[in-house]
Formats: sequence, C-alpha cells, structure tokens
Amino acid sequence: MKKDKHQATRVVHSGMGKGNNGEPFMPGPVFASTFHLSGDTKGNNHQYARHHHPTWETLEKSISELEQGKALVFPSGMAAIAAILTSLLKSGDTVLIPNDGYHTTRSFTETFLEKFGVNILAKPTNEIPNVNFSQITLVFLETPSNPLLDVIDISKLAKKIHAKGGLLAVDNTTLTPLGQQPLALGADISMCSDTKAMNGHSDVLMGHVATKKPDLYESLLTWRKLSGSIPGPMEAWLLQRGLASLDMRLERMVNNAIEVANYLNKHPAIVSIRYPGLPNDPSYHIAKNQMRNSGFVISFDLGTKKNADKFLQNTSLIYEATSFGGMHTMAERRARWGIDNLSKGLVRLSVGCENVKDILQDISSSLDLI
Repeated sequence: MKKDKHQATRVVHSGMGKGNNGEPFMPGPVFASTFHLSGDTKGNNHQYARHHHPTWETLEKSISELEQGKALVFPSGMAAIAAILTSLLKSGDTVLIPNDGYHTTRSFTETFLEKFGVNILAKPTNEIPNVNFSQITLVFLETPSNPLLDVIDISKLAKKIHAKGGLLAVDNTTLTPLGQQPLALGADISMCSDTKAMNGHSDVLMGHVATKKPDLYESLLTWRKLSGSIPGPMEAWLLQRGLASLDMRLERMVNNAIEVANYLNKHPAIVSIRYPGLPNDPSYHIAKNQMRNSGFVISFDLGTKKNADKFLQNTSLIYEATSFGGMHTMAERRARWGIDNLSKGLVRLSVGCENVKDILQDISSSLDLI
C-alpha cells in the first residue's frame, strides 16, 4: 500500500506558516461572534461569525492541504452529510445511497428529502457500481462501508457516474484523507465525520466536506451560512490540535488492527470477518490499489446476539460505545440499532492505540468465555 512520503510532515505542519518573531507558535481559538466592520462590506471576510471565522479558516486550510481540495467544516459529520444532500439536490432529483451503510444517512434522506420531492434509491454497497446512472443526480457512497467494510473502486465508479452527468460524494470517515484520497480518485466531494479519527480523542463533534469544484464549494458555503450549521471555535481548535498526531495515531491503530484481524481470522468462535487488509477478504485487491492503509475498523460475526453481547460484556480493556476512531479500542453490536439485514452477532471493532498484546489478550480472554 503506497504511502505519500510527505503526508506525515504535511499533517504535522498543516495550517502553520513560518511565523514572525514574537508570534504564537500554535494558532489559538478566537472567541468572537462579532467583528469590527466599517464602510463597504465587500472584501471583508470577517463580518459576522455565522459567515466566516478565523479559527475555522485555519482548520479549513489544514484540511484542504490533506484533502487536496477546498474544505468547509461543520459541527458534526451528519451536519456535513446534510449539507451535501440538502444543498445539491432539488425536487425531482434522485439520490442513490447505500442501504447497508451508516443508517442515519438513510434516515435523513427518508425523513427530510423525500417529503420535498427528492427520489431516494437505496442499494447494497456492492450493487452500486452496477446501477444505471442515467437518472441519478447524486451518488452518496461509503467506501469502506460502515460496518461491513465493502470497498468500491472510486475511479471506475466516478467515470460511470460522470458519463451520465451525475455527481459522486464519498464518505471517507473510516479512512480519513491520510488513508484514501477520494478527490484524487475522481470523486466530486469527499467528506468525513471528524468526530472519529481526524480528531481522535473522543471529545469533539465535527465534520468536513472538501471539493475541487468551485460551484459545489459555493453551494455548500451558502448552505452553511444560511442554515447556521456552523462549528464553535473551541471545537475547531481542538480538531486542529488533534490533526497534528493523526499520522502517528493511524500508524499505530492500523498496525494493531492488522494483528488483531489476523488473530480473529483464525479463531474458531468467529463465524466470519471483514477487514480489507486480509488477503482472503473480498475487498482486498481493490483496497490494496486504492487505499493507503487497510484501516483500523474490523467487523466480525459471532453468530448470535447472545455471543456478541457476552463478548462485549466480558472485555475489560475494550469499551462498548457507538463510535470509532479514538485512541481507545471500542466495539459494539451494530444490530442493536435495528439496522436492516445485519447479523445479530456482528461486532464492529475500532482498534485503538493501546499495546497490541494487551488488546489481543483482552479479546482472547473474552472469546474463551463464549
């Protein structure tokens, strides 16, 4: 898996310049809702904090460098998804979404977009490349998908969609821009829930959207300004701080995940396992060519709700939580949310930064009790 040799340096220095004598080494949060504004407002970016904010701008510059596109930040991952779906679709348009991905995305489209005349088409992730895109305005894709970790060839899919005049947006939360570059692969939009690995400390809700297309950027910017879907300066600053360690955290998490996946792949209690870094995984070959690492999320099936619950109840190091991408190893039985067509025994495991021997010992001890 090829890794850009400059990425580690870029993420540490993102948003920072050389600076002048006496200036702060690290940018701090600006706590202001109002700015001095005299005369003509044109050309003055800092008018009112719902429009522009210096703390966002520093963070957006950092994320733009990582995404290789122009970024906008939002107060959560769902706010970023809502911005894409709401600003780029109108009555009569059709959006294609995965029915085996993040369930809140589908709930949002069905609850809010459908009643305004947007047509919703939902398909399993692996079936999306085979759809006839002639009547589809926007495809919203997760790759790897959450929680089943199916991987789709973004370049091939983007060419098919563009040939029919549609747009492709990619939810890149499970990998981040360091693990995969959707814009470079041909996607029109890349988004992340920065609550997860981008921040990495389980203490901030944030999200972002990035694009290389000025018209899409302006639509998203206008939507944010008019809807008021804006992040606070403290959250933006915390995410800026978390970004500096992203490459180091991912390296540890991914290396740990590879060892854990190899262990689970051989364990007799595991009915099935999905991890793009395993050579026997259906997504392995696409992932190897498209992704810069194999990720830190593993999904495995223990067969029954009883087995999955027992595994989670008997871990001492692994926290049961409905998130992923933090420093701590986290897991949950995803079917507890009532998600369609998901095995009752499926566990999504987000591998953290602990010593891998401790993680393996915790998993082994809990599996022994099943």
